[in-house]
Parts: sequence; structure tokens; C-alpha cells
Amino acid sequence: MRFLKLIIFLIIFVSLSACSGAKKARAHRTQRQTPQRVKVVDKEPIKSELPIVTAPKVLSALERMMLYIETYSPLAQEEMTLYGIPASITLAQGILESGSGNGALALKAQNHFGIKCHTTWSGDRVYHDDDEKGECFRKYTDPKYSYRDHSLFLTQRSRYQDLFDLDKDDYKGWARGLKKAGYATDPKYPDKLISLIERFELWRYDDELLHQGSKASSIKLEEVIYVVQAGDTLYSIAQQFGLTVAQLSQVNGLTGSLIAIGQELRISSGTQ
Repeated sequence: MRFLKLIIFLIIFVSLSACSGAKKARAHRTQRQTPQRVKVVDKEPIKSELPIVTAPKVLSALERMMLYIETYSPLAQEEMTLYGIPASITLAQGILESGSGNGALALKAQNHFGIKCHTTWSGDRVYHDDDEKGECFRKYTDPKYSYRDHSLFLTQRSRYQDLFDLDKDDYKGWARGLKKAGYATDPKYPDKLISLIERFELWRYDDELLHQGSKASSIKLEEVIYVVQAGDTLYSIAQQFGLTVAQLSQVNGLTGSLIAIGQELRISSGTQ
């Protein structure tokens, strides 16, 4: 009897031990399947170390015009001294034709006066829609060559010769004369030039040269560079600047009379 009780006790003990082990195993598996959740609390926000970038300022139309005048007024006055074209007219045309230096022709061809190729042009060119589609326009390497070509364009064509009979401070007469001679097809072209001249008082740049003389005397001819055009000869260039062929050759170190289209020649005050 005692032996039977002992057997029953052992069976019950083994059963209880098995159940207890199974519960511990299930608890262990449950604990591994459910990771502990950790709450993160920011005590202080992260400070960005990236630099602050300010967008570049976009100039207004008025600011672009004023910047254009400040940049190119000395060049316009230099051209007035050499060729007799009012600086006010040159500046007003430059603003209008080039969109204050931001027009398509000015940006891709340095062409500030909308001068087309015509039959005499043998330099670089670009094609741009104007009065007609895909018209040929002159291309320059620097705006200063555009300013010089503008002066030559007006002085070397007979249709503009009447302009040079006008007073240099008669900007209204010059504006109307340009339209009459066929520089532009816009019937309001003279009014636009006159409006720009009076709005920004561009006539002051004419007065500085005509009445004070100080500005004119400060412009140094040795800084003037002439770019040889088709049909030019040493003689014609020398005559244009009041020099002799010998003087022009000496300044530029020329040993012969041959010159090439696009060649740059220096004009020196020391030869006059």
C-alpha cells in the first residue's frame, strides 16, 4: 500500500514539474517576442550647422537702367569725343536696344545697338527674330566694340550725315533724325529715346563735354582701340583719327601696310 502511494506521489510531482517548466518557457518566449519600449525625450532641439543662404537680389527694371548708365556712360562720352555723337543719344539707344544690357542680343552677342550684319559685315554673327524671322546680327567679343561699331555705323553712312549738322546738345533733333534716316521702324522710337534722356537726365553727359571740358580732357586716346572692319585701309583709319599712316604704323609696330579684318589697332594721343 505504501509502495502504491509512493508511485502516485511521484507521478503527480513529475506532472506538476512539467507544467511549471512549460509555463516558464512560454513566458520566456513571450518576453523575447515583445521588445521593451523606450521613450526618448529631447531635452534640447538639434541646432542646424548648415549655412544660411540668401537668394541673390533680382534688380528691378529701374535699377537695371541706372546700373547700365553708370557702367557705360564713360564709354558713351568717349565715343562723343571721338565721333561727335551725343553721349545722351548713345546711352538712350543702348538702354532701349539692349534692354539695359539684358536683352537676348546683348547677352549672347554683346550687341547693344541692334545693328544687323548688312552686306559689309564679315565678322562673327548670330541669328535672331526681329522685323523678320532669323535675321542676321553682328556679334562682338566685348560691349566696347559694339559701342565703337555704333559710332562707325552712323559716321560712315551717308543717310546719317544730316545728323552731324545738328548741335551736339540737340538730343531731340538727333532722336527724330535717327528715325527719319531709317535706324528703327518703330514710329515711337524718337519719343522713347527722348523720354529716357529726360527721365534720367542723360543730357548731363553731353553738357560735361560741351561746356566744362574737364571730362573731355580726361579721356585718353591711348586707351582707344580700333577694330579693323571690311574695306578699311591704314590710310582710311589714319584719316579718321587725324593721324598719318606713319604715326599709326609706329604706334602699332607695323612694318607694312597689310591689316586684317578684326585686327585691333591702338590709337595714341602721343602721335597727334
